[in-house]
Amino acid sequence: MKKVASLRYGVIFKKAFSQPAIFTAFAQDFLGITLNIDHVETEKSFDPVVGKVDSRYDLFAEDKTNRIIVDIQHVRSADHYDRFLHYHCVALLEQVANAKNYSPDLTVFTIVVLTSGDRHKIDMATIDFDPKDRAGEPLGEIKHKILYLCPKYVSEDTPQPYRQWLEAIDDSLDEEVDESCYDNQYIHDIFNLIERSAISPQELARMKEEYNWEEAQQKKYAQGIQKGKEKTQLAIAEKMLKKGLDQTLITKMTGVSLATLEKLIKSI
Repeated sequence: MKKVASLRYGVIFKKAFSQPAIFTAFAQDFLGITLNIDHVETEKSFDPVVGKVDSRYDLFAEDKTNRIIVDIQHVRSADHYDRFLHYHCVALLEQVANAKNYSPDLTVFTIVVLTSGDRHKIDMATIDFDPKDRAGEPLGEIKHKILYLCPKYVSEDTPQPYRQWLEAIDDSLDEEVDESCYDNQYIHDIFNLIERSAISPQELARMKEEYNWEEAQQKKYAQGIQKGKEKTQLAIAEKMLKKGLDQTLITKMTGVSLATLEKLIKSI
């Protein structure tokens, strides 16, 4: 077993996957394309901003044929499907803005890694932009694609070669990995890069900042859910009061206190 820094942290994910050889192998296994790159950008953005959306990509690489974007998200949000769709479209529009026609030179692929999971509980989902005929057959006109990956839901049904990548990402989340489970050399390279002893003080500080931000976001999310629940309970209690039901019964059924019911009565 090896002690590692979790790939849930953007700073650690970027440390590992910004290596051109690892990034290229990752893209090859998930997209079936061979990249010719010698550099991977981190925190990539476009200047000027495209479409008034200040998109910032965790990892960004392109060769003469393909533009590959990889983003990692640990905190669950309700809009990640829409958000990364917009990011993907920005990477398309940035090319078209200065092109002679609407066919960009580079095919854009976006890979989103959702380390905390997703409400659909599936290992991978795809947005395929290629038009289909009435029988569902693709026309082969548009290659652009978005992949949403959820390592938490990898299973025996998850096909190789990308199953090991997902297993490795998920394995790292508890900060300990079993190297013997993997025969992919690039995954071993990742484990060496993120080994706990190889983490710099600066990277550790960034990890703590990310953790604190995630905690704040999760707390805010939980508070929002609680407020929504309380609002629903109050609405139910108000309807029950209007029907003349006993206040003690209303309290038992809704959880709304007698003091709050008294305030509701005055406002009705």
